[in-house]
Amino acid sequence: MREIVLDTETTGLDPSSGHRVVEIGAVEISNLIPTGRYFHRYIDPQRDMPEDAFRVHGLSCEFLAQHKVFKEIAAEFLDFIEDIPLVIHNAEFDTRFLNAEFALMNLPPLNGARIIDTLAMARRRHPGGPNSLDALCQRYAIDLSRRDKHGALLDANLLAEVYAELCGGRQAALSLQTVHAVRVAGSIDLLRRRPEALAPRLSAAEATAHLAFVATIKSPIWDRYLASDEAVTTVTD
Repeated sequence: MREIVLDTETTGLDPSSGHRVVEIGAVEISNLIPTGRYFHRYIDPQRDMPEDAFRVHGLSCEFLAQHKVFKEIAAEFLDFIEDIPLVIHNAEFDTRFLNAEFALMNLPPLNGARIIDTLAMARRRHPGGPNSLDALCQRYAIDLSRRDKHGALLDANLLAEVYAELCGGRQAALSLQTVHAVRVAGSIDLLRRRPEALAPRLSAAEATAHLAFVATIKSPIWDRYLASDEAVTTVTD
């Protein structure tokens, strides 16, 4: 499934007070893996930059004045995100700002049904814990060394990694077809294995009792699995 992981930087906290979007970063993912497609634009807000905001992202009015205003990049941005689900951390903040920009152009707001809020996901998974993007990166051992200041594209890339972890980790992107292809290719050794087998904890009597119990089960499902293993071995040998 294709999704767009999105982040913005702004001049402040409230678009109703005249604050504007100054940077958009978005990366496309497919089944939680980045595809290499991304959208990144700096935007001239046509207003001053408060010191508090500048300390967060380091984007000055002088720098932003060299770039296009939002209405000049809006069509390109909308073409990129299409109607794909949008993954955003603290989505209410970013969507309010984007919808305010769209309203100035008489464009419809983003459909709330397509928004996936990773902050809400994190709060369900880690109730009571710190769930900022920084905190989640630290929790999941995601490298933050490149992050001196906030940046929309950098944060979108970090969020893509966090989102994969919140969805169960990178292994969630594997499909049965991929596993089958690995098995048929005889590459099962690519799967993670223990360097040494664990010592058995069953006594000899317990092991015998278990085998006797298993023998009473009619047509166990693992017989089909073992039969498929034998077929794969025959094909690849």
